[in-house]
Amino acid sequence: MDHIDNTDTQLNECLFFSSCKLARVLGKTAEEDFKVTGLSPSHAFLLHIVNISDGLGQKQIGEALHMTPSTITRFIEKLENKGLVSRKSEGKNVYIFKTEKGLHLQPEIEKAWAHVHEIYSDILTIEESEQFISTANKIIAKLESK
Repeated sequence: MDHIDNTDTQLNECLFFSSCKLARVLGKTAEEDFKVTGLSPSHAFLLHIVNISDGLGQKQIGEALHMTPSTITRFIEKLENKGLVSRKSEGKNVYIFKTEKGLHLQPEIEKAWAHVHEIYSDILTIEESEQFISTANKIIAKLESK
């Protein structure tokens, strides 16, 4: 039993393990909250970006969501097949536009997002939340610049 306890301690002191565990736990909560939209949280975030910044390039959306071009293409295709966004190609560039059907989901997306925020706001103070996000973004920026 001591060996397992020691392993648990080592894992819980590891930033990589703890951040993955947090992503899984928070992801599960978000999946449940976003279920009412008929979209995964990632698809809903993409739709949210398009709804508030109509006509963005596919590359810009991918950069904003930190997703690969192939993943963004798949996500956009799924949203387009549901009639939630439309695409327009101009040469090598692809631009994504909102649709009435996609805009109709925006209140549900915002409600789900607010509930996820509410869940961790009940756990962390505003200052703790801001510090956590700031630290996470600092780590991300440093790792991405390597």
